[in-house]
Amino acid sequence: MHTGWNRLWRWTAWGGIGLSLYAGWLTVDDLRDRAVSERDISAACDRLVSGAAVMDLQGGMVRAKAGDYDRLDARQLPDSCTVYKVPGPGRTTSLFTLVVQSSDTYAPLNRIGDDSRLEPFYTMTGDGGQKADVTAVADRRPESSPMGDGTLGWYGNGYTTVRAECGPGSRATAPGLLHVTARADYEDVSAADRQRLARIAHSATEVLTARIGCRTRLPALPDDQLAAVPSALRPARAVGGSCRWFARRIERQGQGRLPDRALAVPVRDTNPIESCLLAVGPDQVGRIAAGLDEDKRAYARSALTHSPWWLHTASYFGAEARAVGHDTLGGRGETIRPGTAGHASGAWWAASVCAGKPALHTLTASYTYDDVLGPRTLSTLFRAYVDTITKQRGCTHVTYPDGADFRSS
Repeated sequence: MHTGWNRLWRWTAWGGIGLSLYAGWLTVDDLRDRAVSERDISAACDRLVSGAAVMDLQGGMVRAKAGDYDRLDARQLPDSCTVYKVPGPGRTTSLFTLVVQSSDTYAPLNRIGDDSRLEPFYTMTGDGGQKADVTAVADRRPESSPMGDGTLGWYGNGYTTVRAECGPGSRATAPGLLHVTARADYEDVSAADRQRLARIAHSATEVLTARIGCRTRLPALPDDQLAAVPSALRPARAVGGSCRWFARRIERQGQGRLPDRALAVPVRDTNPIESCLLAVGPDQVGRIAAGLDEDKRAYARSALTHSPWWLHTASYFGAEARAVGHDTLGGRGETIRPGTAGHASGAWWAASVCAGKPALHTLTASYTYDDVLGPRTLSTLFRAYVDTITKQRGCTHVTYPDGADFRSS
């Protein structure tokens, strides 16, 4: 009996040692795989990001890999790198993308117009059904919130964009403006991951500007946690922030055929970009439809399903104003010359000078809604917007598009 207990004890001890060695081997293997993943991520993103920081996203992971054709070259902008989580053998899921854009390329950094890529609303549910209320939530492109005073950049619930202006003393080959975006490629991004994305984008911008000889003063990240960005539209009459001008207008002039919903961003005098999303809810669509000619009532039916009615105003200041453009035939995009006013691709723009720097003020209408509003309403509304924001910012030399631009819309 005593001999049997001794034998059992020895086998148990040897088994424990074996399991410990196996666990240790797994730990070493995991550490090795993570180190390899970190190096691969850094190399794929041209050493602009810390592989360890990317691996800490989504609760942390052991293995990740960069896409074979998704590797960034900072010498050839715009460019991007994409990283995939590896949860098991032969399995990958999207994790992270870094996008670097420059103003010294053919593609405008800031796009306006009714191009489908700028559509703010999904019209279908996740399972392929038709949404009951397509303009209740800007679930495709919510408005971004400024970080700090706005000069550093902006963020959404799943990304952060850091901007850098290359000033005096920069290398001759350095661009005038950079946008560096760190984006999570998964749903339900946590508050902690929003902070990680901000740190990744900020660090990548510091590394990039130093490497390419861009002399800039990059503000520090704000101390406060980046709050969740709202995407649900509110009644337009009660909205504030960047849409307050519109609430005051319909209070004074009446609703008419104008939007009854709005999504605003916080207003900062230092914001290089300030925008406001306006949209028409189902009840307002019905009221508008009742006053339309029979041949235009199809517009109202489509507004409830696949072609929602919306307007978007945005103003760009300083370096951002020099990097605004719209799509052209062929999709390359055309940058708007500072100081000009005009119309293209469902968008109108006016120019001004704010604090001695160029500014561009824009209005975009969804392609079925501009015909419902008509040129007179659009022209009057756009002037009201431009008058308000140029007065708020103390801008001068305001140049409006010709009335013919609205008549030809």
